[in-house]
Amino acid sequence: MITMNNDSLAELSPIFFLQTFILELMHASEQQGQQHCEQLIEHIAKTAGCFFEETYRNNTDNSQLLSKDSYIELILGLKNNIGGKFSLASSTNDCITVTNTCCPFGERVSNFPELCRMTSSVFGGIAARNFGYAKVEIKKSIARNDGGCEVCIYTNPKAAQYQAGMEYTDTTPVKETQDMNALHSRIESSMQNVWCTRPAKKHQTPVIIAKSPSMQKILQSVEIIAPTSATVLIQGQTGVGKELIARAIHAMSMCCQKPFMAINCGAIPESLLESALFGHEKGAFTGAIEVHQGYFERAEGGTLFLDEVDALSAAAQTRLLRVLQEGELERVGGKHTLTVDVRIISATNGDLAQLVQQGLFRHDLYYRINVVPLSIPPLAQRPEDFPYLVQLIIQRLNKKYNKAVEAVSRDVMQKIRAYSWPGNVRELENVLERSLLFTTDPELTVLDLEFASRLSDSEHTWQALKERALTNAELSFLTMALTQYQGNIKEVADSMGISTRAVYGKLKKYGIQREQYRNID
Repeated sequence: MITMNNDSLAELSPIFFLQTFILELMHASEQQGQQHCEQLIEHIAKTAGCFFEETYRNNTDNSQLLSKDSYIELILGLKNNIGGKFSLASSTNDCITVTNTCCPFGERVSNFPELCRMTSSVFGGIAARNFGYAKVEIKKSIARNDGGCEVCIYTNPKAAQYQAGMEYTDTTPVKETQDMNALHSRIESSMQNVWCTRPAKKHQTPVIIAKSPSMQKILQSVEIIAPTSATVLIQGQTGVGKELIARAIHAMSMCCQKPFMAINCGAIPESLLESALFGHEKGAFTGAIEVHQGYFERAEGGTLFLDEVDALSAAAQTRLLRVLQEGELERVGGKHTLTVDVRIISATNGDLAQLVQQGLFRHDLYYRINVVPLSIPPLAQRPEDFPYLVQLIIQRLNKKYNKAVEAVSRDVMQKIRAYSWPGNVRELENVLERSLLFTTDPELTVLDLEFASRLSDSEHTWQALKERALTNAELSFLTMALTQYQGNIKEVADSMGISTRAVYGKLKKYGIQREQYRNID
């Protein structure tokens, strides 16, 4: 137990006490459930905003609606009086921009970026009451390690609607949060309804965590595009949840009662990929002993999710383009044209535009699948999602291993927020699972990140050696084959057991011009 004498207490400044109190309150609130922390922020922001405005009116003897100058004086004063260093950057009829170099919540605010919503709610609430309209955009934030804060308060809806990258926006901040929660509930309910119709429910019902502004924008996009038939291209690193978003689009669509089929194009050998996608007729090739319906036929009327779409061969790309353009396909070895009605959602963790420039992906197919692009940010850029993700994962692990872990300690949460998570949500799940297995207390106090770091370092060292050896061997064989077959790409491809598209990719990779190998004596 910590004891402090009166002299020690006297040395604590009111600002330090306020910072500590708020941060400790936030940590305690996180442990109470997904909604509790958000509700606490809403309540404090609403109460504080009204209190600060009333206090300002009493001090200035102002009972009228605040002018722009009075509003600026109020918001700068209330923040700077509790430890901030806010200043006015610009003010127009449509927008007020303020900047800040010191967070009122202290240096540890990076552990609770959700507190930015409190600032936004206070600023927006006061502005909405006095100007009739307000939207708040936090362009930069100390909590997100931007080095400073930049906050724009829009007071003209016509000006605000053309601004990109809106965050924490609404005329009434509490209402905006309620609307987002309602949207989240609608999407989760739709996904649950679809999931419950599956004949075999071996896994947990999919859940999307979207407390960060970037993920909330993704959900808003899902609601808009889901009822349409537009093709969607989802981009994002491995493990960010691309298939989860694809399932959400399907669940919110008009074809939600039809099949959702997912295929990882990079996990199927190239020789089998066309058969997997488009099916094959009996006798089409050795081993084809019966007619096989491909993913397109099995997804009829529903959604086909093509993960790692950049792994498609040139022939598969051509077939896919025909399906998208004509709604028709032929099975491998078949002579009859089949009509299919399938919505395509593609995903990639690479840069398709760059592959198009390199000639490794058809530009016409790229434009067909990229009608609506969605980019899912890495987990490290979604700090507001951490406490909710951690809680969800722990709940599932408790059920899986018959554990009773209720929460994680403050130190563990700080480590989680500080780590870069190159494997994103999938890596977070693995680390928490490994850590929880060795926990007997109701609070998880040790996070096995050291093991993850050691594994990453060893893999990096071995991977570098292995890749160097493979690169040298590949380059040597490639140049030998080019010499032997005098630059004939098809023969080179056959000798290497890969597609001609792959050979062209390797030529590009090593900067080799095949013309120099033609007609060599």
